[in-house]
Order: sequence, then structure tokens, then C-alpha cells
Amino acid sequence: MSNNATGDAASLAVRLLDTDTWPAFARLVEANNGVWGGCWCMGFHVRVGKGRTPQQNRAEKEQRVRQGRTHSALVFAGDDCLGWCQFGSPAELPEIKSKRKYEKDLTVLPDWRITCFFTGKGLRKRGVAHAALGGALAEIARQGGGTVEGYPEETDDRSVSGSFLHTGPMAVFENHGFTRVRQISPHRWVVTLTIAPA
Repeated sequence: MSNNATGDAASLAVRLLDTDTWPAFARLVEANNGVWGGCWCMGFHVRVGKGRTPQQNRAEKEQRVRQGRTHSALVFAGDDCLGWCQFGSPAELPEIKSKRKYEKDLTVLPDWRITCFFTGKGLRKRGVAHAALGGALAEIARQGGGTVEGYPEETDDRSVSGSFLHTGPMAVFENHGFTRVRQISPHRWVVTLTIAPA
């Protein structure tokens, strides 16, 4: 990371993950050990873990980027990617946390899901998640809007390491106008927001 990666929230820019931004995204993932044990932000596309290698995850993520089958709002300071927010349709992102409990009371699928956030080591507490979610919602509006769901962690009553907040902290979603709908684990909620077309 170059020195311009230390910018404040006012100097952050949001760009979409595509073939042009893939190299900056890949540099950030590689600098952070493949993100959560080599996930490469594939964990909501497919089941990762046993039987899958970080190299396989990387290759499949890059292929999805080239095919336009994965969406992320990347946050930049200059040429450096600091983090992102992943979003997409339920068909694109079928794997979510607390899935069994989620499906138990499911009545209708949303148009869009916000599934995960990541901010690089040493780059947290600079508004990256807030900027990324704002960028994702702007792109969702540009693509026609609709019902958006997120699955954040509630942190009000406890201290949680940022590395465990990969589905996003509740405060970031509520700051963008999301409403709590139902609880699907002791600390995870389904939150929703309807976005009008841009």
C-alpha cells in the first residue's frame, strides 16, 4: 500500500469491481492472506472450505469478474483499494450466514443482497464500510433499484473484532436507512431497504 492509502473519508472514491479494478482488488486480497483463509470473497457465491483451495477461489472469482457475474463496490484512496462491499441478486449470492433460520421464516426473496464487507488490515475506522455500502446502493439504484437485504451483526452490547464483522456492523446499515426485520442468530439480523431506480 502506498502512503495515499491513509486518506480520510472525504478523499475516498468508490469504483465497481470489474476487469479494470481487478488488479487493485487482487492486491488487497493478497496483502490480507486471501481474506479469511483464502476465501477471495467467494463464500457467498459457493460453499467454501473443505475441498476448495485459495487458488481455486481466486481463479473462480476472477472468472466471475470477467463474466460480470459478481458485484462489489470497491473503496479507493488514490490507486489503492482499501476495502469493499459485495452485493448481488440471491441467484448470484445464494450462500448466506444463518441460512437455515433465514429460510425458516422466509416469505419472499429480496431483489438484492448485501452479503459481505472487507477492509484491509490497518485501514479500518476510516469510513470504508460506510462508503462501500453507499456505493453499492447507488449502483443498485442505477440498475433499477428494488428490495435490498443485509445480514449485519449487532454490536451495541458487546465488543467485536472488526475481522468478525464480515456481514457488516448494524450501525452502518442503519445509517443508510435499513430497517430491522427479523433476527436469525443471537447477534445477526435481516435488515431491508427499498431503493428507487436512479
